[in-house]
Amino acid sequence: MSARSWDGFVARYGARGYRCVAPPWPYLDGAPQDLRRNVDPRFGRLSIGEIVDHYARVVREQPETPILIGHSFGGLFVQMLLDRGLGAAGVAIDPAPPKGVLPGLSAVRASLPVLMGWNAWRSVRPMSFANFQWGWVHTMDERAQRQAYDAHVVPTSGRIFLQALLAPLTNDTKVNYRNNTRAPLLIIAGELDRTVEARMDRDNFARYRGSGARTDFHQFPGRTHYICGQPGWEEVADYALDWVEHQA
Repeated sequence: MSARSWDGFVARYGARGYRCVAPPWPYLDGAPQDLRRNVDPRFGRLSIGEIVDHYARVVREQPETPILIGHSFGGLFVQMLLDRGLGAAGVAIDPAPPKGVLPGLSAVRASLPVLMGWNAWRSVRPMSFANFQWGWVHTMDERAQRQAYDAHVVPTSGRIFLQALLAPLTNDTKVNYRNNTRAPLLIIAGELDRTVEARMDRDNFARYRGSGARTDFHQFPGRTHYICGQPGWEEVADYALDWVEHQA
């Protein structure tokens, strides 16, 4: 998803007095329709570690210690940044799984189109409308699905999906679940998510039980992987920020 998919959150949080930034991934600064036609080929070889390093620099540049909120791979990045000691609090929404959390069959099916194809592991990989329909917006009518796709969907890096697939064998997605000094973390799940199944989010949460740092979990009924944009997203946004303010 384009960084512009956060526009609703940015406006809503701005109205509550927060200064919000939603910086794109490296090489993804541009309009979604332009990015779907042409992305720097270096993007296809971008790694999880490089993206997390990019956001670590963004975090350190802020005038105040920021609240970190991420969705999908961004939810994984939030956990990795908190583990580095960054952020005042973190919210991981439908997060891609850290090392130790295994995907289900539905999540594997959602990811396969990215991994299939010649040199997929080092290529810019598009997401077709059909795959978006199945993995993200299956509860919405087709007109709303198409509007969401046209407004927000951009290609992804094939390398990060390979790293996620091989996570049990590497430390590319590792976090220290027993880190007692990290900031509070909230994990949010969507009941009907096919791309990151709610069971995966519960397993992710359960991994933190040995930590003395605050970790909470909340599941929203009827929500898909498009939880930050589908009708009713405001409830998710408000719950996340209310939780953060309660920690403060």
